[in-house]
Amino acid sequence: MHKLLLGCNGRGAQHIPGAPPSIDEQFRMVKASGVFDFFDRLPQPGEELEYLRASEKHELPMLTGLWTYTAGRDEALLLANLRLTRDSGGECHNIMLFHDHADGHALSDAEVVAFYRLAYEEAVRLGIDITFEVHIYMWSEDLRRVLPVAQQVRAAGMPFNFLLDHSHVLIKLENPDEQDLCGIREDVEAGRLILDPFESGNIVDAWIAENMTLWHAVRPVAPNGPRNAWAQHPDGRPGRACQYPFLRPRPGEWHSDWFAYKLEPSKEVVRKVLRAHLQNQNSRLRYLTTEIIDLPDYGDGARYSLFEHSVALALWIRETEAQLRADLAASLPAESLAA
Repeated sequence: MHKLLLGCNGRGAQHIPGAPPSIDEQFRMVKASGVFDFFDRLPQPGEELEYLRASEKHELPMLTGLWTYTAGRDEALLLANLRLTRDSGGECHNIMLFHDHADGHALSDAEVVAFYRLAYEEAVRLGIDITFEVHIYMWSEDLRRVLPVAQQVRAAGMPFNFLLDHSHVLIKLENPDEQDLCGIREDVEAGRLILDPFESGNIVDAWIAENMTLWHAVRPVAPNGPRNAWAQHPDGRPGRACQYPFLRPRPGEWHSDWFAYKLEPSKEVVRKVLRAHLQNQNSRLRYLTTEIIDLPDYGDGARYSLFEHSVALALWIRETEAQLRADLAASLPAESLAA
């Protein structure tokens, strides 16, 4: 069976948010840490050659990368980025499709499926994979849409390739305001939609059971966590609470109180994803990435090292996988474990 590969999001290869080192230094840092298999980044516009040179020099492939797209405007960009993924040695391109069409209307599930088909068919032609992500601001921010879209994709004769980013689920746990942003509050309060990964019947368990996750993006987040008080969007909106420090911040590094127990829901999802992979010889999971990044809804303005926290998270993932593997090996025949 295939080995799980662990990558570092390129936005996490910096110590001071918003002041990244050179591209070459980013690759050197990630390689020198000794805990990552690849660099997660689509070569950025105008810097493609620098990324390729750094990848080759440090023997650190760019296996995955992502971009955001608006249907009705960015189809040509999508095709170009899929070719760029292939040409830069990538294996998988993640697609974050905005909630609204270029003309302003909210995308229907059928329109999401049509965009998926365009990407999937070109990816097959190029010999790479795509994933669609659960993410704020995107069609999938309403978490209830993910499985119906997956079912429609499969009914159209394609596999549904999913990127599970649990931070965009857990940000809504214990947070009615966040639930209101995508219209799920009534279903959450009625118990029809369960966000807590410790509760039976929760939405993440339902997704894991579908064996559709190719890529798990691992970002620590706290239920009803503090907004990013040190950053705002260009229009003045404050940063959302999509990132929580993985390590206890030193004095002055974080704008809010920090509690280790608030990391447990994020850690529980990782355990569930890894356990499901190890127990399923046909698991489709291939990539995990650490996602401790800048940007207003995440770590912009923070004074802790994004890279220090990324490495600590990667080490925890490695240790957790090893422990789960050992636990399962003690109770199952060796041939029952995925590689």
